[in-house]
Amino acid sequence: MASYTVSFIPLTVSNPRIFVSRQNGSSSSSSRIPLTSSLLGKKLVATQPSHRCFVPKLRCLTSASTVLNVPTAQPENGSSDKIPKWSARAIKSLAMGELEARKLKYPSTGTEAILMGILVEGTSTVAKFLRGNGVTLFKVRDETISLLGKSDMYFFSPEHPPLTEPAQKAIAWAIDEKNKSGVDGELTTAYLLLGIWSQKDSAGRQILEKLGFNEDKAKEVEKSMNEDVDLSFKKQGQ
Repeated sequence: MASYTVSFIPLTVSNPRIFVSRQNGSSSSSSRIPLTSSLLGKKLVATQPSHRCFVPKLRCLTSASTVLNVPTAQPENGSSDKIPKWSARAIKSLAMGELEARKLKYPSTGTEAILMGILVEGTSTVAKFLRGNGVTLFKVRDETISLLGKSDMYFFSPEHPPLTEPAQKAIAWAIDEKNKSGVDGELTTAYLLLGIWSQKDSAGRQILEKLGFNEDKAKEVEKSMNEDVDLSFKKQGQ
């Protein structure tokens, strides 16, 4: 499994003291702590800048990077300039997919959950395309239950349901296709959707087909794989 840095996200932490840890027997105000997350990666390292607190609420700006461990054909010692950056929407879609799997009390996060995650995030170009073609969150959720069934009421999903094999292959496909494209920019949710579509026997693909998604629509999505809606105020003002 190779590790990829998928995003650089600003966070706001209300209690800066949680970032103070002891190194070599002494405390440090600029120490780093690892936070774990199974879906978004094995390591989430948050670094506290020195003396950037707002008084009186003591809210400190903190930055974090997420490392996503997924299978890929690229060797782990490959050049870092070949590692695609992930858009914030793509990362959120994966996180929301994990949450949807937990809501349904499933033991793992499959392609159907990632599809729901894309729709829950909802602001990406591909999410709008899906809704415009009748693929909505409620329909996908109903089809998921119809296809995979309901979990036992006494079963509790793990805190971070692991990715199924088809889901891992879908993500690996998305990463490899982004690398092959040679186009600068971030890996968008369109790559995730087409990664799901590439797994012919997966639950996500079966649900998409049931709701009318087909090869022609996949080709439409492919045309805008490297584009997404820019919600930046600076961009809108230009």
